[in-house]
Amino acid sequence: MINRSQFQGITTSRWSAAIALVAFALVIIGTNYVSAAPGQDARPRRSDQGVAPPTASPTPTRTTTSTTPAPRSPTPSTQGTPSTQTQVNRPTSQTTPPARPTPLVKTLPELGEPPPPPVLKPKPTPTPPEDYNEGEIIRVNTDLVTLNVRVIDRNNRPIDNVSNSEFHVYEDGIEQPIDSVSREEVPISYGLAIDNSQSLRNQLQSVIDAGKGIINTNKTGDETFLVRFISSDKIETLQDFTASKDLLIDAIDNMYVEGGQTAVIDAVYLASERVSEYKKGDDDDRRRRALIVVTDGEDRVSFYKQEQLFTNLRERDVQIYVIGFVNELDKEGGFIRKSPRDRAVNLLNKLASETGGRAFYPQSLSELPQIAAEIVRDLRTQYVVAYNPTNKTRDGSYRAIKVAIADSSSRDKRIALTRSGRLAPKGAAPATNPKTPAVKLPAGSKSATTNKNP
Repeated sequence: MINRSQFQGITTSRWSAAIALVAFALVIIGTNYVSAAPGQDARPRRSDQGVAPPTASPTPTRTTTSTTPAPRSPTPSTQGTPSTQTQVNRPTSQTTPPARPTPLVKTLPELGEPPPPPVLKPKPTPTPPEDYNEGEIIRVNTDLVTLNVRVIDRNNRPIDNVSNSEFHVYEDGIEQPIDSVSREEVPISYGLAIDNSQSLRNQLQSVIDAGKGIINTNKTGDETFLVRFISSDKIETLQDFTASKDLLIDAIDNMYVEGGQTAVIDAVYLASERVSEYKKGDDDDRRRRALIVVTDGEDRVSFYKQEQLFTNLRERDVQIYVIGFVNELDKEGGFIRKSPRDRAVNLLNKLASETGGRAFYPQSLSELPQIAAEIVRDLRTQYVVAYNPTNKTRDGSYRAIKVAIADSSSRDKRIALTRSGRLAPKGAAPATNPKTPAVKLPAGSKSATTNKNP
């Protein structure tokens, strides 16, 4: 049996549960009613309960129970200060997105301006013309073309007994009137351009020794300048033109190997330009000009193209001698593309043949002293042939040149080697020198014409 006290306990428990259930239902009904009321006053209401301090978030956002915007409230403190409105503090889901990384734009490298050429000295001031007799008309022949010609036999030995009448010059297949032939020894201005890239690291010391051998053969009046080259931005003049052997040898001793993409074409372009312009226009401009290039011939990255190089060389009377170390280059080519060795040999051969020079390909370093001696001999044993071109058109066109030697009584074949052509001048002919005007002769007098450069 249940006594009275037990019955009262059960009844009390049931009443408590019922009251709690009714209270919960009223809370839910009241909440729904408030959220559904369209005209609910959005003004802040007082609350007796403090609002829990907000949780840390990148950008906290406050949302009210009203659909109308709530007024801004001060930034909540971390000490749980009571708020003046019913609020729910939640981290916003619309946080400020991180800055997007700038997309990588792949651009092709741009090659800048070509390396600057060696600094050119100003041209010497021309001396005033000499006095002439009254009544003379002075005419200066500026059309003469001068050729440095090597004459050799089939064994590449120089021949020094060719008479003037045995030379024949052809321009574009037409024989030209020869003005003069001489074999006098003239000063030589030459450059020595040596590849200092990694490809010549094993040969550099022997190349330096060979260069010293060439420098030591310089004679009175000869001048040399020295260039080391690697890439387009590393073409350096170690010593400008000088007749001092000591300065040249000190400079060549300072050469060293350096990494970089070899720019053979750029080096030849700039060095030949320097040689061509040196002392050009002097009163005694009868010097022979040459460039000796030591390289493996593999051009990797040059600013100038081959076509630009050879167009430039046709404007300059510079013989190019090449010492090519091509044996270490790859000789395997593709179906269409030539091998690196073939491309190097073709470039070096063309440099020599187009300018009347010569290419050497040593098989061992022991050959270098003999090669240096042959280069010096070639430079010393040349004929200077001048001719007056019959085509006077000044259109800047290319004119092919060939020099032939008449057959001699002996059976030895004689071969003449010189540059393969020239570019005709362009534009109007230079004006007559104002300091030497033509003088009118008295009536009845015979005119006299003096050609200072026959």
